[in-house]
Amino acid sequence: MAGSSSVSDYGAFMEKFTLLPQPSSQQLHLTALTFAVKDIFDVEGYVTGFGNPDWARTHSVATSTAPAVVSVLKAGATCIGKTVMDEMAYSINGENIHYGTPTNPRAADRVPGGSSSGSAVAVGATLVDFSLGWFAREPLILKQVGKILLQLQDDIPATLGELIIAQDCFNLLSISSLGLKDILVASVEKLYGSQKIQYTNVGNFIETRVPSLKHFMDDDTKKQDDNVPSLVALSSAMRLLQRYEFKNNHGEWVRSVKPDLGPGISERVCEALRTTDENIDICYSLRSELRAALGDLLGDFGILAIPTVPGPPPKLQTDPTTLESFRAKAFSLLSVAGVSGFCQVSIPLGMHDGVPVSVSLLAKHGSDGFLLSFVEAIYATLKDHCKFS
Repeated sequence: MAGSSSVSDYGAFMEKFTLLPQPSSQQLHLTALTFAVKDIFDVEGYVTGFGNPDWARTHSVATSTAPAVVSVLKAGATCIGKTVMDEMAYSINGENIHYGTPTNPRAADRVPGGSSSGSAVAVGATLVDFSLGWFAREPLILKQVGKILLQLQDDIPATLGELIIAQDCFNLLSISSLGLKDILVASVEKLYGSQKIQYTNVGNFIETRVPSLKHFMDDDTKKQDDNVPSLVALSSAMRLLQRYEFKNNHGEWVRSVKPDLGPGISERVCEALRTTDENIDICYSLRSELRAALGDLLGDFGILAIPTVPGPPPKLQTDPTTLESFRAKAFSLLSVAGVSGFCQVSIPLGMHDGVPVSVSLLAKHGSDGFLLSFVEAIYATLKDHCKFS
């Protein structure tokens, strides 16, 4: 059965339907849990819309279901529909001019974030237990879903080497960073001891350990007073790779269909279509160097703590200049995991002055199971120490 989104579901859904798991006599990992899927995943019998009506119009009904969706269904979960996303997954705001902007359940006057806006809102509003893109209402569910999707072994220990706090990244916050860091420090001290906590300037570390970064460091980058110069350079490399890969994957379709794209998306897509392969090899070298450098920093059981975003979510219909400033700082933070391929979990820590705040924890590439176990182990203590309401 199928239906459309409504006010009661915060505008999170493209369409509602029910996919039931196969009956089982056993208690499966995800039995009795509900989930939603981002409109980037194929579901047999439905058109995958990719956040844009022209994409939906020019693509046929899916004849098979994406492996990720099949996996969680087999594990006992029930799917209740597809969620709204940013057009072609090419934004981090969550505003979609065609299908509407899902309502941020914690701050209705602010953007929900993207590109998995509907998936995030569906979980944040407790409409589902988890969603794909990957969100969950509590760490245990996140870990259980991770076991299924990533085929992780059971009972990976939450042994902590060090919690490394990226001091320069927390300095980017437009609100006081003391509360977020205090919560982390107090929680780790309680569970593991104060000797496990270290502070670093991750921007300086990356600049000295990633030689290919110099190709993206110019005078303007070095003069950034309200950002971390090396992370600005890193985000430039990430954006270049993103544009190049977008062009390779979708350029032919964009040129032939000439889709109606919303503001911001349209300009980024045009820029992507003009991208050449200049400096692409350097980007791939940079990625390898960054992964190795951060691997040396964290080791097998280290955790890097950074802010998830540089401040409160932008208000709805914020002017483009202000949005771009927020986007630039956000990409500096996102580029650490985005380029290195390190795993990252964002943990909500309540509200500050009426807007949600969170912190992100990163672990070594391939250490997803360890990170999920650590988040599960520390979450209750984080909540106990949380100073935000």
